[in-house]
Amino acid sequence: MQPFLPFILFAFVASITPGPTNILVLAHSSRYGLIATLPIVLSACGGAALLVLLVGTGLGDVLARHGQIQTLMAWAGIAWLTWLAWQIFSAPAEAINPDQPPKGPRLGPFGAAGLQLVNPKTWMMALAVVSVFAGTDIDRMMKVMWLSLAFFLISIPCMTVWAYLGVSAARFCRSAISMKRFNQVMAVLLLLSTWLTLVV
Repeated sequence: MQPFLPFILFAFVASITPGPTNILVLAHSSRYGLIATLPIVLSACGGAALLVLLVGTGLGDVLARHGQIQTLMAWAGIAWLTWLAWQIFSAPAEAINPDQPPKGPRLGPFGAAGLQLVNPKTWMMALAVVSVFAGTDIDRMMKVMWLSLAFFLISIPCMTVWAYLGVSAARFCRSAISMKRFNQVMAVLLLLSTWLTLVV
């Protein structure tokens, strides 16, 4: 257990700190509620854990040898998340009515899992997990599998905290103006969390 303690701390910090996925979970739960957001939380955590597994099974070595591919993937993710931030920022103002289901497109479970493929923070996290904690022993693959599972289990409560924050924020967005301002703040935070990956 002792060798895993540093990893547990790393996984907690990586999951609880603001990032594109956390911001989107917060925004989604503020609009659609906690129950509707839980599948997104599970899918996003599962996607991140799967990415750790893929990087650990050899994809990380390929990216390490081909830095241009890694750079291209990072810029593609940044471009897509920037576009998503603009969509949130420019969304029409609409008050949250607790008696009526919200309208408009939702981020589904597959979209939340696929988001991890374009999330630069998730890629950096997966590469760090494998390079720092997997080691080079014979049982490296078994370690990668355990690390992937542990990250999944640790990230679920962390992401759920963000979903609860979104539900709490929704109580202050009963008017169209307040909802518009909330969306704009979320869009700016998403943009910042995305572009800050370039300097981390």
